[in-house]
Amino acid sequence: MHAIDVWLNFHQEVVDARLLSHLSALLSEDERRQQTRFHLADDRLRYLLTRAMVRTVLSRHAAVDPADWAFTVNAYGRPEIANPHPDARTLRFNVSHTRGLIALAVSRERDVGVDVENVLERPVSTGIADRFFSPAEAAELARLPATRRQDRFFEYWTFKESYIKARGMGMSIPLDKVSFHFPYEQATRLTIAPELGDDERRWSFWQFRPTPEHLLAVCAERQDGPAPVLTLRKLIPTVGEEIIEQAPCRKS
Repeated sequence: MHAIDVWLNFHQEVVDARLLSHLSALLSEDERRQQTRFHLADDRLRYLLTRAMVRTVLSRHAAVDPADWAFTVNAYGRPEIANPHPDARTLRFNVSHTRGLIALAVSRERDVGVDVENVLERPVSTGIADRFFSPAEAAELARLPATRRQDRFFEYWTFKESYIKARGMGMSIPLDKVSFHFPYEQATRLTIAPELGDDERRWSFWQFRPTPEHLLAVCAERQDGPAPVLTLRKLIPTVGEEIIEQAPCRKS
């Protein structure tokens, strides 16, 4: 499977009560209990759509009913597939969500990470950059005009998050040891500190702007053979999908 599919759901658009009830029936008992723990209706909706997306999309790639998927977590808390079906065990997936958008990346035998952020949700601060960015990134951010700083912060942040999620190690990887450089407008280049024991050539990156307020980054493991083809799709689980024809705003 030399492909990476990134599925997008604008969960606030899903309002049909019968559809939501149908999707809820696909979740496990534990997932339904978890959904009730969210205090805000939007958070409950986003959780429901996220879990329904994972289950229905994975069933496109393995002969497992959406309601029958089972999951575990690795030592760092990343969800992984627990089903014994051979086609299921080779799948890799990663989820991210923010206000207004859920993203799900799926591949096979290729580690993948995805991060999506609402760039308008909160103002960025130099303090956060000084803590989580490399010195080169923080200095470059500080040199930008204020009108450009918000977007550039999230360009760095989404790439960093997609990388640590692809590695399956989350925030145990110091973000300031993973540095991104933009040699020209549509390109990115990764530098990894030697103490992390990883090779920059192992990873490919893409960044998209699915809406004016959302920024999305994908990190995927490179393998022998053809380069992976990444496709964006808008999805309403069990209802329909459409391909989003959009070129990446940056890629490695």
